[in-house]
Amino acid sequence: MTKKKRSWVEKLADNKGLPKVEKITEKMSKRWGTGTVVIPAPMEVNEMMKRVPEGKLITINEIRSALAKKHKATIGCPLTTGIFASISAKAAEEQRQEGKKDITPYWRTLKTGGVINPKYPGGVERQKKLLEKEGHKVVQKGKKHVVADYEKSLIKL
Repeated sequence: MTKKKRSWVEKLADNKGLPKVEKITEKMSKRWGTGTVVIPAPMEVNEMMKRVPEGKLITINEIRSALAKKHKATIGCPLTTGIFASISAKAAEEQRQEGKKDITPYWRTLKTGGVINPKYPGGVERQKKLLEKEGHKVVQKGKKHVVADYEKSLIKL
């Protein structure tokens, strides 16, 4: 009997006992300092991505800061926050293909420095199109695609 592969929407809904706040391990402290780290639930990351209105942007770092503040932790986990943002994007695309209109606008969530996430559905090209449609200018810097003056469009959560 083969196990049915779970959809991205199902993966997004599975919180695996998260969120949880843990002490920053010694290994992590070299890079992230001391204190506590919040490992968010996938849906929390999705909810924050959903709040970005048309024409506005957010970066993973802003989401991490908002999560840390919400859970009274020192930092938001960089690894899981990025992974959950990716799952949100794939779940939104899955919903779009099913005909849903009100999906998470994942293209408005950028990497550090305003960089477009090439791992999101449709890659750089699709997001570039969606961002330009909302009035942003996308420029290429080396191998990366960056939203020009993205700082002016950032929202605070």
